Amino acid sequence: MKYSGWPDPGELVVGKIDEIEDFGVFVDLEEYQDKRGLIHISEVASGWIKNVRDHVREGQIVVCKVLDVDESHEQIDLSLKDVNDHQRSDKIQDWKNEQKADNWMDLALEEDSDDEAYTAIANELIGVHGSLYDGFKQAAIHGAEALEDTDLSDDEIDALVETARENVSVPYVNVTGYVDLENASPSGVDGIREALEAAEGNGEVPDEVELEVVYVGAPEYRIKVRAPNYKTAESQLEESASRAVAAIQEQGGDGEYHRERKTDDE
Repeated sequence: MKYSGWPDPGELVVGKIDEIEDFGVFVDLEEYQDKRGLIHISEVASGWIKNVRDHVREGQIVVCKVLDVDESHEQIDLSLKDVNDHQRSDKIQDWKNEQKADNWMDLALEEDSDDEAYTAIANELIGVHGSLYDGFKQAAIHGAEALEDTDLSDDEIDALVETARENVSVPYVNVTGYVDLENASPSGVDGIREALEAAEGNGEVPDEVELEVVYVGAPEYRIKVRAPNYKTAESQLEESASRAVAAIQEQGGDGEYHRERKTDDE
């Protein structure tokens, strides 16, 4: 996705070197539609420059700092020397992430969206989360909840969440579910305790997974799972609930798993 409009002075932009002249370098801005900037020879590198081509080449991807923007003359002045290695690395990674997210948008919308609809949906993600990539990342971690502040339709949210969870790699995800445990049999509280121990895995939960079961209000217990990815988290959540329900039923009690909380807020 390329932005319309103009970059702001001080902004870091990604560009591809299109043309090299003795006085400077012309750069096509990769993030802005139909925008081109100029790096004057004095802004290519520190110190005296004998030959600009000793420092840059056509087709090279560069990160530049925007020095000045003159919209009336369609001129954007850029600096290459004012960008340090850390800024360059971070900006390139952000740009690559946005390219990934652009592809994810195509997957989510398939052939059902024209450019206008695509832009409208993208702007909703950017408006809430700051970028397409962060929008998909939050959707992968938190599901539809991450998009509830947008004006997207339920179908659009479902498509975005499904695509995010199939494609986005995140450091970890948290998922939560609930299990109701009731035991009117003679085992009573001891039976509930055994069901909770079963829910916690009896020490057999994978090392990379954190699983916690807490009481939230009779007869409801919250199961919270932290895992490296959504698939693992969901699997561990469902297995935890299944163990608890099976254990309480063995005691003569009743159990039920559900994703949304039933009791009043704490």
